Amino acid sequence: MMAVSESQIPPDAQHYLVCGTDDCEKNCQFYCNDCHQPMCEQCRDEHQKNKKTNNHEVVPYKLRKRQLPVEKCKIHPTKEIDLLCGQCQIPICSKCTGTKEHRGHWFTNLGIVFAEKVSIYNKEISNIRSYFEPTSQDLKKEIAGNVTKIKKIMEDVRMSMKAEAESVKKLVDTVTSDKIEQVDKIEQSLLQTLNGKNQEIDDYINSLNDLIKTYYGYLSPSNIEELTFALKSENLVIRPIPETSKPVPPIFTAGQYSKEDVAKLLGRITVPNTKPEIRKIKPIETASTQLKPKGKQRKPDRKKSDVKQTLSLSSSVTKVREYKVPGVDGVFHISLGKSGRLWVSDLFGNLVQTDLQRNQLQKIETSDGFGHHTVPQNGGLIYTDRHNKVIKRITPGNKITRFNEIGGWEPLSIHSSHINGDILVGMRKDGESAKVARYNKTGTEIQNIQRNNKGQDLYGYPHYVTENINGDVCASEYNNNDVVVVDKSGQYRFFYAGQGSKIYPHGICTDVLGHILVCDRNNETVHLLDQDGQFLSLLLTEQQGVYNPCSVCVDDENNLWVGQDDTNTVTVYKYLQ
Repeated sequence: MMAVSESQIPPDAQHYLVCGTDDCEKNCQFYCNDCHQPMCEQCRDEHQKNKKTNNHEVVPYKLRKRQLPVEKCKIHPTKEIDLLCGQCQIPICSKCTGTKEHRGHWFTNLGIVFAEKVSIYNKEISNIRSYFEPTSQDLKKEIAGNVTKIKKIMEDVRMSMKAEAESVKKLVDTVTSDKIEQVDKIEQSLLQTLNGKNQEIDDYINSLNDLIKTYYGYLSPSNIEELTFALKSENLVIRPIPETSKPVPPIFTAGQYSKEDVAKLLGRITVPNTKPEIRKIKPIETASTQLKPKGKQRKPDRKKSDVKQTLSLSSSVTKVREYKVPGVDGVFHISLGKSGRLWVSDLFGNLVQTDLQRNQLQKIETSDGFGHHTVPQNGGLIYTDRHNKVIKRITPGNKITRFNEIGGWEPLSIHSSHINGDILVGMRKDGESAKVARYNKTGTEIQNIQRNNKGQDLYGYPHYVTENINGDVCASEYNNNDVVVVDKSGQYRFFYAGQGSKIYPHGICTDVLGHILVCDRNNETVHLLDQDGQFLSLLLTEQQGVYNPCSVCVDDENNLWVGQDDTNTVTVYKYLQ
C-alpha cells in the first residue's frame, strides 16, 4: 500500500504514515512534538540518543500535539502569531497586545486554545464512533429482524387461510382471493413503513459521517484563516438518533364453514389498536454530546493550575501585604511552598521556613549564597551547599539527605522546573568555568549549558536561575552584570544589560504570561521584560518603597513577592489583572 501524508487520509481509510526522516520509508509509529516530525521506532531511538535532541518530547503518534499553522503577524512581520485576544476572538502576536486595538484586553495562548478545541473535537469523534454510529447500526439490525419476523408471521397467516380454504374450496375461492389481497396490502404497508425508517437511519448515519469529516477538517487547519473559522464556527450539534417504532403485525382469526360466513371461515385480518412500542436507545455513557457554545469566553478563575490564562498587565502596581520573617537579616532569596509556607535565606547562610502567621517552622544553617534553594514538585526543599560542593534535599518529613554531588563544581543557584520537575543548577569551578546544568528528579544530569555556538562562555557567575513558560533558561549573571537567556535546548537567545545604566541583576523569576522579572540592586528597581528580552517597564522603583531588591518570585495567585537585602520584610504586590 502506498504511504500517504496525514492531510490525504480519509477518515475511515486504511493507510500507514511514512517516517519523516530523510531516506527512511518505514512505517511511522512515533512523533516528536518539538520537531513536529513523524518517525519510525529506529529513528525514534536515534533521535533520543542524539545530544541535540535527547530532551525532545517523543510520543506515540496518536498522542502527538497538533501543530498550529506558523504565520508571521501582518502588523509585526518579525513576530509569529501565537496568542488569541479574548475580547476580539482573533489570533494575534505578542506585540499586538500593546496596540490600541487590544490594550486592556485579556489574552490566551493560541496553542492552548487550539489544544482545547482538538480535545473537544476528538471527544465528539469518539462519541460518534463509540456510541452514535454503533447504536444506529444496532437499530438497523433490529429492524432487519422485524422484517424477517413480519414476513414469517404473514406467511403463517397465508398458510392458515389456505388450509381453511381447502376444506371449503368451492365456497371460499372468491373470498380467499379477496382476503389474500387484503393481507398483501397490510404487508406492503408495514414493510413500506419499516423500509422508510430504515432509510431514515441510513440518512442519519450519512450525516454522522459528514460531521466526522467536518471535525477532521477542524483538526488540521492549513492556515490561520481556516483556524479562525474553526474557532469561530457555529455550534455543531449531533442530532438525536431518529425515533423508530416496532411494527404491530395482524392477527388471524379462524372462520366458520358456511356460505354466508365464508369470511369467518377464512378468518379475519385485523391490526390491533395498540400504540407501537418505541424502541429503547441505550443512553450515552460519556458527557454531553454537544460542543460547548462558541463566541466570547468568560474569564476563568485565575489559578496557576488553570492552563487557560486570561491575565494582562495592570495599569498600576498595588501593595497587597507585608511579612516580617524571623531569623534572617535580609531576604536574598524566596522559595514558595504549599499552604502559604515560604523559605527565606539571607547572605549569612540562615535558611528559615515560616508560615503566613510569621511562625518560624524550621531554621537551617547553610553556606552563604544567593538563589540557592527551591521547592520541588513533590514538596520539601532542595538547596545548595557551596562550601561542600553538594546539593541537599529536605524531605517533606524534614529529613536532610544528599540530592547530588556535582563533581567538584561549586553550586551557586538552583531552580525546580514548573514544567517537568527538572532541577536547574548554576555553578562554577576553580573560579573560572561556569555553567547551568539540568538534572532530572532522581539527580541524574541530563543537560549541560556552558557555551554558545561560537564556543564562547555564556556565564561567569550565574547566582540566580529560573525557567520561563516556553522552556527558556534565564540566569542573573553576577560577573557580567546582565541576564543571559538560552532556549530549552541550551542554544543562546539573548542577554539583557539594562536601559542605559549598569545593572546588578539578582533575583529573577517569570510569570504565567512569560514575562521575566529581575531585581537590579544598582538602580534599586525591578525590571519587567517580555519573553524575548524586550524591556517593558521598571515595575518597582524607590517610589514604591523598594530599596536594594534582591529576591523575587510569583505565587499561584500571580502576586509578586519581593525581598530586600537590608531588611527581613517580604512585600507582596499585585501587578496583573
